Amino acid sequence: MTDFTDLISQAKKMQDKMKETQEALKKIEVEGVSGGNAVKVIMNGDGELKKIIFDDALFKESKEIFEDLIVAAHNDAKSKLKKKTSEEISKVTGGINLPPGFKLPF
Repeated sequence: MTDFTDLISQAKKMQDKMKETQEALKKIEVEGVSGGNAVKVIMNGDGELKKIIFDDALFKESKEIFEDLIVAAHNDAKSKLKKKTSEEISKVTGGINLPPGFKLPF
């Protein structure tokens, strides 16, 4: 039974570490950009949009270009956040690739 107890202990440690990681993830900020830095979007680890920054030259562009650049910058930030989150979770799981949809903590 020692092996099972050890396994439960390791799972508990991983769960505790994951809780710490989740708190750290909330503090992450990423910057998404588009249009050669014409639009910058700051997003936190919860996926909340914190700030949008526009280059003054952008105001001369059409509404459609303006809208497209905002969406592109948001998507860039979202992609960077996903990558950074995966890297942090990988540290907790020791690089074990978990199946898609598998959620930690248990």
